[in-house]
Amino acid sequence: MIGESRPLSPDELEAALRQIGAERYHSHHPFHKLLHGGKLTRAQVQAWALNRFYYQSRIPAKDAFLLARLPTPELRRAWRTRIVDHDGDAPGTGGIARWMKLVAGIGLDPDYVVSTRGLLPGTRFAVDAYVHFVRDRPVLEGIASSLTEMFSPGIIAERVAGMLANYSFITKETLAYFTPRLTQAPRDVEFALAYVREHADTSERQEAVLAALRFKCDVLWAQLDALHFAYVDPGLIPPGAFRPELEK
Repeated sequence: MIGESRPLSPDELEAALRQIGAERYHSHHPFHKLLHGGKLTRAQVQAWALNRFYYQSRIPAKDAFLLARLPTPELRRAWRTRIVDHDGDAPGTGGIARWMKLVAGIGLDPDYVVSTRGLLPGTRFAVDAYVHFVRDRPVLEGIASSLTEMFSPGIIAERVAGMLANYSFITKETLAYFTPRLTQAPRDVEFALAYVREHADTSERQEAVLAALRFKCDVLWAQLDALHFAYVDPGLIPPGAFRPELEK
């Protein structure tokens, strides 16, 4: 808890933000350890890719809500690159298009994935909660919630190396989504972290940005909880969700 006597310095605030990631980022989740370690079946990897698509597809909507509330052209120019990163600037470009290559590469019907008919309720609730958070909360908190990207290069490197080493049906082309993120995420963090360090200048605002980052970590964790419960243990798939014939 931040003391009431004085706000944290910018360096102390950044350290507190990074500590949240060290403790709560979803790289620690059992499902991710199974995914990276080659312990999942092809069908379970398909369930992950299908559900993760919904998160990827809603990120541009989240960013558009925040973009609309930024007060200056300079801030809007900085933030709109995130939308281009995901949506692309032409058909077949951008992160969402690359994610569709992933789902097709592991044997899913792209039209079925885009329809979200097979989505887990827990995934939908978690992702929608994140979009609504950024839409409804102050801009500072919305920007702070994006700072999970501080921790993403490590998990991306682990994911790519682990999946290439452990799954015969995964190729470098299948995982092409992740390569640009190794440079995009640090760029985005540089802007968002500088903004938070400058504008979270009271104890109250600092508490708010720390809570925003904890919330975003919870959103990511909840998605993996839903996957683990449905497709690993105890394996209770909700009505209407993707139902693979799990390989043994």
